[in-house]
Amino acid sequence: MLEARQLECTRGERRLFSDLSFKLSRGQLLRVAGANGSGKTSLLRIMCGLLAPSAGELRWRGKPIRAEREEYSRNLVFIGHLNALKDDLTALENLQVAAALAGMSAEPGRMLAALERFGVAHCAKLPAKVLSQGQRRRVALARLELSAAVPLWILDEPFSALDVAAVMELEGLLAAHLATDGMVVLTTHQEVQVVAHAIVRVDLDLHTAALLAA
Repeated sequence: MLEARQLECTRGERRLFSDLSFKLSRGQLLRVAGANGSGKTSLLRIMCGLLAPSAGELRWRGKPIRAEREEYSRNLVFIGHLNALKDDLTALENLQVAAALAGMSAEPGRMLAALERFGVAHCAKLPAKVLSQGQRRRVALARLELSAAVPLWILDEPFSALDVAAVMELEGLLAAHLATDGMVVLTTHQEVQVVAHAIVRVDLDLHTAALLAA
C-alpha cells in the first residue's frame, strides 16, 4: 500500500538520512525511531507529501504520491506534534473545522462524542488558548475518532502530554484501526502497547528498516 524507495532528506548542509526503504501494508504499524535531530518529523512530512525528499520516491498503491497528490491526501490523516489548534476557536469549533477541511461530517453530536472519548467533552465550549497541553493534545487526537474510514494515520509523538487513561484510550483506538486493515505510522519516545498484525520498525540512526512479527 505504502512504499518508500531509497529516500533521502537533506536540510541545509546536513543530510538527515539516506537510502531509506520500507513497505507498509494493511493492518501494519510503522514505528519510526531515532535520536533527536535524526529526521523523524521530516520523514513524516515527506510521507504526508508536505516535504519533498532530496532523493528517492514514496509510492501509494504502486503510484508515486507526487502524481496522485489529491487522491493520496484524501487517504491519510496527519497529526503533528504541534496539534494545529486555533487558539481563539473552542475545542468543538477546532474539531468541526478539521472535519470540514477533511471532507467529513461536522455534525455537533458526532464531534462531542469524539471529544468525550478522549475525556475533553467538558472543554467543548472553551477556547483552545485556555486548555492545558494535555487537553489540547486530546482535542487534536479526537480527529482520529472521526477518521476510521481513512486508511493511513500518520502521527508525530501522539502520546506526548497524555495521562495514563488517555494513553490507554489511544492505544485501543490505534489497535482497532489496525484490526480493520488500517495503517498507522508514528514516532514515540514512550513504551506503548499497540496490537498490530505486524510492526515495521525504521531506525533513522541506522538508516534501515525491518519487518518484525508483532
